[in-house]
Amino acid sequence: MRRQTSTIYVRDVAIGSEHPIVVQSMCNTDTRDVGKTLKQITDLAEAGCQIVRLAIVDEAANISLEKIMKSSPIPVIADIHFDYKLALGAIKAGVDGLRLNPGNIGSEERVIKVVEASRDRKLPIRIGVNGGSLDKKLLEKFGGLCPEAMVESALQNIYLLEKLNFPWMKVSLKSSNVPMMLRAYELLAKKVDYPFHIGVTEAGTEKSGLIKSAVGIGALLDKGIGDTLRVSLTADPIKEIYAGYEILKVLGLSSRGATLISCPTCGRTEINLIQLAKKVEELVEKIDVPISVAVMGCPVNGPGEAKEADIGIAGGMKLGLIFKKGKIIAKVKEEDLYTEFVKELEKTVQEYKEEHNESLKTF
Repeated sequence: MRRQTSTIYVRDVAIGSEHPIVVQSMCNTDTRDVGKTLKQITDLAEAGCQIVRLAIVDEAANISLEKIMKSSPIPVIADIHFDYKLALGAIKAGVDGLRLNPGNIGSEERVIKVVEASRDRKLPIRIGVNGGSLDKKLLEKFGGLCPEAMVESALQNIYLLEKLNFPWMKVSLKSSNVPMMLRAYELLAKKVDYPFHIGVTEAGTEKSGLIKSAVGIGALLDKGIGDTLRVSLTADPIKEIYAGYEILKVLGLSSRGATLISCPTCGRTEINLIQLAKKVEELVEKIDVPISVAVMGCPVNGPGEAKEADIGIAGGMKLGLIFKKGKIIAKVKEEDLYTEFVKELEKTVQEYKEEHNESLKTF
């Protein structure tokens, strides 16, 4: 049962419990470089990113932001730290939303100025609480960093925006400590009905960060908590988008893109299953229709074990099998398996799109 939340709009993207969970990322380009930033935004959008965040580090970044806003295919959030004047500049540049860290933006008066500037456009503000930058007074009150301190930080700023009659907000409570992050979101979910942006901050590299994020984000989503997410990785931002949708698909919360099924290696494996699975995975990442693709290491049991897959391959004993829905459609030489499989996979994608009246696009 999904937690019931209010709805806000970041340009034309709706965020709230009445809408699908939104996947977003953040550019790692210098925002002051308009060309590189727009190229990355476009690449992210093609990968499925619905909202992108940009770091606004100085006034030069806001000058570039104004140019970026004219061409960005998806909504843009300005990420502001320390200087509230940069938030005012981003609003003037036409940004679609703000992310503010209450712990480092400064006094209440500064927050009020940003809120007032956002009101006319109903510009959404994310109250971004980060465990690493809580107000010192809160740390002293609670004897150090803890979920309760994070929640109080969020509530202080929520109450301020409510006092100013500003309801267009979402909240995040990020920490690199997964249990702390989970507890903080669970506590705040009982107190407010604003949309939550979820994620594990400073999660790590693609390898360790994926595991950490999958555990943290997945645990929250399974409890019905979360309206938009970012998988934060020390990696190409495109990887964050793929990971975000994979987490949603595993929990049955999204049907976007293909799903890979592959068996573990064992003593019966007679082909380089790991290499084959990786090659197929690269194809699967580019498929934009919800089909399932299987890679199996045993030609005897493979088609049966993956009989629900829309298309799959199995290899061994110098023989390659290509199957659809458990039915073998071709037997080929093992060395020809991948090449022949790619041809059949393209046909499967085209057949799906024709059946569902979608535009055809090769991968």
